[in-house]
Amino acid sequence: MIQIAVVGKIGSGKTFVATLLRMPVFNADKQVANIYKSNKECFLKLKKKIPKFVQSFPINKKEISEAILENKKNLNIIAKIIHPLVRKKLKIFLKKNKNKKAIVLDIPLYFENKLNKKNDIIIYVNAKNDEIKKRLKKRPKFNQKILNRFNKIQLKSSFKKKKARYIINNNFNSKIIKNKINIIKREILKNEY
Repeated sequence: MIQIAVVGKIGSGKTFVATLLRMPVFNADKQVANIYKSNKECFLKLKKKIPKFVQSFPINKKEISEAILENKKNLNIIAKIIHPLVRKKLKIFLKKNKNKKAIVLDIPLYFENKLNKKNDIIIYVNAKNDEIKKRLKKRPKFNQKILNRFNKIQLKSSFKKKKARYIINNNFNSKIIKNKINIIKREILKNEY
């Protein structure tokens, strides 16, 4: 099974690119949202560690955001509780899809959490900073300070670009991106089989 990881800056269009590949996708952000909604054990751990912010179940993402804004150490506390749960979900996903030709990993902290394997195919989604900013500001719960916190824990783009087999320049024109993705997908499947 081929593992394709889609990486890039927050707001660069990684999830869009991942879905365009039309393969089973593991979306870490969706998994986190799901954990907040349905995992009582996670709630109890977070309530114990950051009781000022996490008070009721299901966990409200706004409370998590407030905890991160108040103290950057809270981001580490949350990550230590959430990341093992996401890894468990990833293991289940990989097992479930082990007979597929290829799968896609849409994991924002893919390198940072050392999830990369030697033979993974990396697609880096490159986008202009001003375009990213414009798009992020349209998101309903956009918060510049939280974005800055997350950007600080990400590895440099130059590192990710070096690791990438493919770099897609996303100009946010879906027709152009679809064509680029189809070419890359054909190439990956042809070369790996």
